[in-house]
Amino acid sequence: MQAPATMHNAQPATRWEDATPVGNGSIGALIYGNICHETIVLNHESLWIYHDKPEPPDISGTVPELREMLANGEWSFADMFLDFMLREKGYDANQVHKDNYHPSFNVRVDMEPSAPFTGYRRELDMATGEARVSWTEGRARHTRRCFVSRASDLFCMRISCDSGDVGCKLVAEKCPLVEQNAHSKDKRYTWDDVPITFEVMVGPGWFHVTGTYKSGGQFGGVGHVVAPGGRVSAVAGRMEVAGAREVVVVVKLFANEAAASAIPRVEGELAGMHLDGSSYDVLLREHAALHQALYDRLEIDLGADPADRQKSNEQLLLDAYDGDVPTALVERMFLYGRYLLVSSSRPGGWPANLQGVWNGYYFPPWASDYHNDENVQMNYWAALPGNLAETTLPYFDFYEACLPECRRNARVLYGCRGIFAPIAQTMKGVASLYGGPWLNWVSGAGWLGQLFYDFWRFTRDDAFLRDRAIPYLREVAAFYEDFLVEGPGGKVVFSPSLSPENVPSVKGASLATVNATMDVAVAREVLSTLVAGCERLGIEADGVARWNALIAKLPAYEVNADGAIKEWIDPRLPDNYHHRHLSHVYPLFPGLEITREGDPRLYAACRVAVEKRLVIGQESQSGWSLAHMSNIWARLHDGDHALGCIETLARSCVGPNLFTYHNDWRHMGITLYWNFIDKIFQIDANFGLVAGVLEMLVFSRENEISILPALPKKWKRGYISGVATRAGVVVSVEWDVGIKHLRIELSPKLDTNMTIQVPGPVASFSAFPESTQVSSSSLGKEFKIVSLRAGKAVEIEIVTVFGTRS
Repeated sequence: MQAPATMHNAQPATRWEDATPVGNGSIGALIYGNICHETIVLNHESLWIYHDKPEPPDISGTVPELREMLANGEWSFADMFLDFMLREKGYDANQVHKDNYHPSFNVRVDMEPSAPFTGYRRELDMATGEARVSWTEGRARHTRRCFVSRASDLFCMRISCDSGDVGCKLVAEKCPLVEQNAHSKDKRYTWDDVPITFEVMVGPGWFHVTGTYKSGGQFGGVGHVVAPGGRVSAVAGRMEVAGAREVVVVVKLFANEAAASAIPRVEGELAGMHLDGSSYDVLLREHAALHQALYDRLEIDLGADPADRQKSNEQLLLDAYDGDVPTALVERMFLYGRYLLVSSSRPGGWPANLQGVWNGYYFPPWASDYHNDENVQMNYWAALPGNLAETTLPYFDFYEACLPECRRNARVLYGCRGIFAPIAQTMKGVASLYGGPWLNWVSGAGWLGQLFYDFWRFTRDDAFLRDRAIPYLREVAAFYEDFLVEGPGGKVVFSPSLSPENVPSVKGASLATVNATMDVAVAREVLSTLVAGCERLGIEADGVARWNALIAKLPAYEVNADGAIKEWIDPRLPDNYHHRHLSHVYPLFPGLEITREGDPRLYAACRVAVEKRLVIGQESQSGWSLAHMSNIWARLHDGDHALGCIETLARSCVGPNLFTYHNDWRHMGITLYWNFIDKIFQIDANFGLVAGVLEMLVFSRENEISILPALPKKWKRGYISGVATRAGVVVSVEWDVGIKHLRIELSPKLDTNMTIQVPGPVASFSAFPESTQVSSSSLGKEFKIVSLRAGKAVEIEIVTVFGTRS
């Protein structure tokens, strides 16, 4: 039975981080669910407190001096060298403000209870994108329902009671200022720190909110309230509704537009909708049709206990906290992660930031930015295999808009062509240099490029490959062509180099190093995919020759005396196992370069490297790192370890609305403990968990699909349908370990001979239609080659002994 698409809470939220999120990809809302004083936080993806940025000076002439320091092993001096050089020319890279993502405003609904409540329920229908709050007073059942429309770009709420008598007070107001947010315990904010003034205008049935930045720009929204059968009046800055059969509230936001033109425009649009009592259902149907078309592409059943599937989030989390993590919680978080992506990233908008699209702070942790050294990439790991390719389009728009500033960065920092992406960004089109040792990290742009080529793999969209992927990768390649210098033996040297966020085990070590394995892996991936894409299209013959020559000069990966892949190829830099980051296994994951069949030696070395990291214990892991680790263990075909990471995440870093946190705020010893004053919401682990489950169930490369490559023992039976692959084939899988049965459905977009790997030696193999050509593979008994034709689904029935791969 498919895992249900609904989840519920037994209690309301008291912080926005624990509220129920709804969204349409660009606009978000957070529903607290309080009976008497409901609070709804409204967000718009493009609302950022912008700060003017100085132009960075050209310090590229100092790079030879930096390289000389690194050649001489002066690691600590090299670490901050570029930062000091910028400061000498008047550019303090540590004081370049990141632009804070901020909320639009709140809507509050006040209601007077007639009796003590019973039967409270706060729920979310992930399939439709609708949130509901319901409770009983006496004999009357009260309900508030809401969603953010994909069709109409507005927030919509209906307040009803089966007694047919609804009264309430509605207030639009600025979000309250939190003096100390979870991330800023040493800073107390006042309204003087917020460069925004607010104005709220209220009339019968209408309200206008205008926010004005000190820089002069404006944002806000218009709300319209209808109350069939009742009265709506404006009293003391609020709307009062009495005697209504129900109340319908719609709010439409505007951003970065003058209120003088935006408010009449939006008010006219809402007036033209002629809202009445039936409007909510009509608007919901229009929205749900669009939302559900995305959400329903994939289904999952991991064999959870049906009784657990009926439990509240709070109860499932308590069960998990006690050590036995219910499979129903993993199912729910998987579906929730896909829901969050659909609701926070859509074509034409902005990519999901560190908090998706939801935020209640004017000064959120890390500005709720786009971190280019893991976090934004993790946000989209599950998008393509999760059959949500269109959700990645805002990512490409965002980073293409930043190309001019990234070109400037490459020029002034290193004197190179091409692009250099900073560690973190905020505004679209802005890529300011941020200071510290991160100026030595040259792999940001390359890692961001991985998704560009993967989009082509999954979609086989040659126009995208030609017009977007190859131009972006060509920019990165141009940087490498200028940045890399030839060293002894004819191999190029990465200097400076950095392995996020670790330092070698050597005296005076710093983040600034030479030949970090990750830097080499990212460069090899960029150049190899660029060559493959150009050869497919028959273009760039001269470039292909240059890039192939550069690939041949890249240093080979090294294995240390412990049998682990080295984090730094330079022999002067011994490994340091005491860190949560695993940047050096990039060629295994998130890269595709190292596989068990393709390079058994390096594959084994990656496993040793991961196992060596276990010396640090759980207390060095964070929410996002546990999600990352689950994906790595899945690539290592170890489903129990992969699931163990997800279960630890669920026990320690998950809130009542299933938002994921940076770390365990309770300091219980199963993650690191950074002494924040409260929980810190980061959405990356929500998305990374989805990717980890997908990696356990289906892995793919361009000509290979591995079925159940890392199936945990706990998942004895189940199915997943609608998984997209890099092979251009959509896959559905049903399994039952007890009876050794496996059913696979392959729906190809193209004609191909596909290598299929199953969880063990094949005892019986049947393909339908029976005319399907199937042949053995030299790779082993668990491999078959299946001939597929575009648009013609093939169903395969297999008897196999699970978990006995050679």
